[in-house]
Amino acid sequence: MANEPVRIIGLDPGLRRTGWGVVVSDGARLRWVAHGVVAPPETAPFSERLLHLFEALGTICADHGCEEAAVEEVFVNVNPSSTLKLGHARAAVMLAPAKAGLTVAEYSPNLIKKAVVGAGHADKSQIAFMVKRLLPTAGDVKADAADALAVAITHAQLRKRSLLEAMHRGAA
Repeated sequence: MANEPVRIIGLDPGLRRTGWGVVVSDGARLRWVAHGVVAPPETAPFSERLLHLFEALGTICADHGCEEAAVEEVFVNVNPSSTLKLGHARAAVMLAPAKAGLTVAEYSPNLIKKAVVGAGHADKSQIAFMVKRLLPTAGDVKADAADALAVAITHAQLRKRSLLEAMHRGAA
């Protein structure tokens, strides 16, 4: 149903630290639920680090009753090897909510910054400041989790806009 509250998990993929944040989108209101960081053991083999991300995020989705997921798109790094490893981490991050039956949306870093801060080239401190303003009950949120909450906020805003546009098309 278009106007029922929905639980959204936002995900900021990283091999060392993957931020996550859960919000409830209820019409024009957003409510913070939880946030955190998944940090696989750095000494573990690469495949085990990916598995750690996948399993931890699957548990988080289930524990918080998430209904939809949104993931930040990967940016191309100067180092091709680092970009490839980040792509692997992003795949594990995307597969966890997909396996749980959630739809997974993807958003570019510039779109997220524009949706949350109003400028496509905002820095991490500006994002954290706006996340704190939009979700005051979240408390002090560190960078990775703030970025993940920003992804969830972006999805809530764009999701709402898509639903309104669909409703207007249906009424025409």
